[in-house]
Amino acid sequence: MKKLILLIILSITALSTEVMATSFKVIVNTSNNTNSISQKELALVFLKKHKKWDNGIEITPIDQKANANVRETFSTEVFNKKVAAIRSYWQKAIFSGMTTAPIEKDSDKEVVDYVKNNKGAIGYVSDDANLSGVKVITIIE
Repeated sequence: MKKLILLIILSITALSTEVMATSFKVIVNTSNNTNSISQKELALVFLKKHKKWDNGIEITPIDQKANANVRETFSTEVFNKKVAAIRSYWQKAIFSGMTTAPIEKDSDKEVVDYVKNNKGAIGYVSDDANLSGVKVITIIE
């Protein structure tokens, strides 16, 4: 009986971890031929170190506002850092004149609308966002 209870607890824990790992979706414009992206490549895209899609179109990463729960989850899972650390990176990059931070949007809907209307855009949204007009891509570890 104790083994059964332990097995149930471990199963619930595993399911909780899986849900956390998929608590956001990465989206691109429907014209984008990309179906998947590695976690490392996704990080490079959002740090603006990878600037073009395979077809030559400029990549435009779209961030959520700094206090959005989905942004905290994205930062933790993609960069293994908190939002504050990523914001610090951008402050230094901007101050040194290297680049500008990604565009920030206030909601999932705004991210979806921007990605829908811009061929090179990539963004992330909450798992329950309305994804009409955009394409979800898979993150490969």
